Amino acid sequence: MSHRTPVRPADLARFDAVIDVRSPSEFALDHIPGAINCPVLDDEERARVGTIYVQQSAFEARRIGGPLVAMNIARAIQQRFADMPERWRPAVYCWRGGMRSGAMVTVMRQVGWDAQQLAGGYKAYRRHVVDMLEQQAPKLELRVLCGPTGSAKTRVLQALAEQGAQVLDLEAWACHKGSLLGELPGQPQPSQKAFETRLGTAIAVLDPARPVFIEAESSRIGRLSVPRPLLERLRDAPCIELQAPREQRVSFLLRDYAELSADAALLAERLGALRELHGAAVIEAWKGLAASGRLTELVEDLLARHYDPHYSRSQEKHLRRWNERRFAQADDLSQAGIAALAAQLLAS
Repeated sequence: MSHRTPVRPADLARFDAVIDVRSPSEFALDHIPGAINCPVLDDEERARVGTIYVQQSAFEARRIGGPLVAMNIARAIQQRFADMPERWRPAVYCWRGGMRSGAMVTVMRQVGWDAQQLAGGYKAYRRHVVDMLEQQAPKLELRVLCGPTGSAKTRVLQALAEQGAQVLDLEAWACHKGSLLGELPGQPQPSQKAFETRLGTAIAVLDPARPVFIEAESSRIGRLSVPRPLLERLRDAPCIELQAPREQRVSFLLRDYAELSADAALLAERLGALRELHGAAVIEAWKGLAASGRLTELVEDLLARHYDPHYSRSQEKHLRRWNERRFAQADDLSQAGIAALAAQLLAS
């Protein structure tokens, strides 16, 4: 077994497992991809020990917390790691690379495993993600897919990925379709930190010599912000505009938002977010169309009144190479048509 040595984020791939000993709520907010959550203090225990630390003393907090940590580590070794072989090498981290991960590493090493502690803990990994985004995002050879609402940009992006292209699917990682109606039922958005971790993990494995396809996005996707280095690179990149007939776009949107159109009450609630832009009378008319199942009319009117009038102005304002864009005709937005369009984009 080797000596204890400082482990840095770039070293983690050399380990058999990465163990996050923070509490479940800390883990849920963000964590190193692939990490196993094995808390040495759960949320209630951590809050109790923290209160004692503030109200009484550090010694009293350690006196109360120490046995809890010891019991939780013992339980983990007995129940979760009992079958691990002698040569197992886990990397362990907590918030700052301090006492929680140190305690786990000490006991694991006494067992005989070559456990190592991530220097600086999660905070060091977080700095690694931010630094990587700042350094790597400006180097990406982005190709920005544009097109009015309903032109199947996200589906084309997914088809490109299936055909071997490098893509960054921001909406997938943000769990949001990007528009005011884009919240995914039953799928809450991740935290800002978790979104950036997912994005950073994806960028880290891209080949900078090959193009990377990305969808045109505003600075926010739902409640999440696109990291500034990537947003600036996107706005400077060449654009490809998908041009699709309106009837194809309407049909596509009815399919793509099927879960929303099936719930008239939820659809009416989402439409309410547009009241400030269009006034009460228009919103009530749209709600009436939703309630009566006249969804084709509703989508057509949303495109005509809301989405299409803002599209070109927004693209021209935010995409610096908008006037140099090239065009791709998207007359068929079926699954087969989208696959064919992706193949065409890859070949051009």
